[in-house]
Amino acid sequence: MEIKKVSIIGLGALGILFGHHLTKKMPKGDLKIIADLERIKKYETDGVYCNGELCHFQYVTPEQSGEPADLLIFAVKFDGLKNAIKAVKNHVGERTIMISLLNGIKSEAIIGQTFGLENILYSVAQGMDAVKEGNELTYDNIGMICFGEQEPGSISDKVKSFATFFDKMEIPYEIDPNMDKRFWGKLMTNVGVNQTVAVYRSNYGEIQKEGQARETMIAAMREVIALSEKAGIHLTEADLNYWLSVLDALSPEGKPSMAQDVEAGRLSEVDLFSGTVLELGEKYGVPTPVNNELYQRIKKIESEY
Repeated sequence: MEIKKVSIIGLGALGILFGHHLTKKMPKGDLKIIADLERIKKYETDGVYCNGELCHFQYVTPEQSGEPADLLIFAVKFDGLKNAIKAVKNHVGERTIMISLLNGIKSEAIIGQTFGLENILYSVAQGMDAVKEGNELTYDNIGMICFGEQEPGSISDKVKSFATFFDKMEIPYEIDPNMDKRFWGKLMTNVGVNQTVAVYRSNYGEIQKEGQARETMIAAMREVIALSEKAGIHLTEADLNYWLSVLDALSPEGKPSMAQDVEAGRLSEVDLFSGTVLELGEKYGVPTPVNNELYQRIKKIESEY
């Protein structure tokens, strides 16, 4: 299957980043941004900018019908996922491939409850240092998307089609035959960096240097390694070092999404990060004191908005 038509729902950091990139590579009209009428009016009035350039997006409402997308990208926040699933139904056909760029390890299963898992590719976005302020996004590193089938070791025709499309679009990617481990690695990283930078009210530079913030981040990540053993995933110190190398390559002035939420006075995805860790810790009988401390501190920050 050749991917020609793409729909994106969600114009947060990743939606803008990849959407803007695709507008430069795809014929006009083949990329659509799904949004409700109120959001569309705001986007068209204020504009959406990426690294100082105005994004030329084609917007469609959920009610508008047309030819199904070959590729549908979910780029919303986790708390907007259920509404997004309802909004994209007119863009889904029998052969539509779906990917989720959401944080956490739950979104694919939730999307699959509505559309089935057979057309979902498991994916992880990593290595980007995008910062969104209002209607403007800036980034130095586009990062990459890692993807594969849920079944370990499988490289399907769907995966090959996706790789061919990314080659054509010049989007960095990696095919991973063990996406379960990749998901847990990304969870480990988010649990560490998102929460630590948010609590320390800092940026990537703070956790890239030796000191208390970096120690806190690594301690939170090691709690996920302990949980992964119980879950049969078996993250190791080598995985921790790999993800630390990813973080150390980011722009020091950049900030993860949770830190941006805290600065803007928005509720964060803390329940998706340390909330998941605490839930798994209770399930497996594994102590998670660092994540508990981070959870309580972030909840306190949010209570003071």
